[in-house]
Amino acid sequence: MQKTILTATRGWRMIDVKEFIQYKDLLYFLTIRSIKTKYAQSVLGVSWAIIQPLVTTIVFTIVFGRLAKVTTDGTPYIVFSFLALWPWNYFSGMLQESANSLVSNANLITKVYFPRVILPFAAVLSKLIDFAIAFVVVVVLLVYHKIHINYTVLFIPLLLLQLIMASIGIGLILSAMAIQYRDVKYALVFLVQLLMYAAPVVYSTNAVPENLQTYYAVNPMVGVIEGFRAGFTGKDMPWHWILPGMITSSILFVFGLFYFKKMEKNFADVA
Repeated sequence: MQKTILTATRGWRMIDVKEFIQYKDLLYFLTIRSIKTKYAQSVLGVSWAIIQPLVTTIVFTIVFGRLAKVTTDGTPYIVFSFLALWPWNYFSGMLQESANSLVSNANLITKVYFPRVILPFAAVLSKLIDFAIAFVVVVVLLVYHKIHINYTVLFIPLLLLQLIMASIGIGLILSAMAIQYRDVKYALVFLVQLLMYAAPVVYSTNAVPENLQTYYAVNPMVGVIEGFRAGFTGKDMPWHWILPGMITSSILFVFGLFYFKKMEKNFADVA
């Protein structure tokens, strides 16, 4: 019978990638379980992945597009808004899911050993289903408004990678904090609402004073949102907004992995 000896670690260490791969089946199971749990006993099921961002987009279109007349750089406001809400909803939803991933699985953490990092990763992957389903609305809006895309749409996977890295990085940090400080879950509800207005969801980055745009672009969601808008409306990629966010996403991802590993030894004690 094979024995696994667990020893305490000190200092900052990276997640064991080899061990993570060995538990890939558990990652798959937890991801599927998260998806099924979310839509269990739901009449509309996965349709909520379309209804929620679409209704929000319509409200934004009336308030900010019709009444406030926010500048959209020539793009119909409903398209302009949805192309921002699409990645933003994934990002915000992931933060809330991953922050609660360890707390909601406390019984599992205290009973059996497995790489704890799998739990926030499963939360991140499960939200990708909603992201993929919402793509249907994007196609419908582009066809209806006769918007033509060009080669810039090929950069969307790169922006998606940036989005996922930022999401995982922040998610790992929040999940490690939330299991020790339960206030994180409640504070995050308000924080996500505030962060939405710190990203160009309802307005264009061009509305930010030009001398502040470089600093503003440090927010990884700025480049992602503006990149999604450019990629699906046939405009040039705003690399001057994307590249700073890529650097931030990479830093968040690496720091999140190290921070999570450092705090992991305390999870079973405080869960």
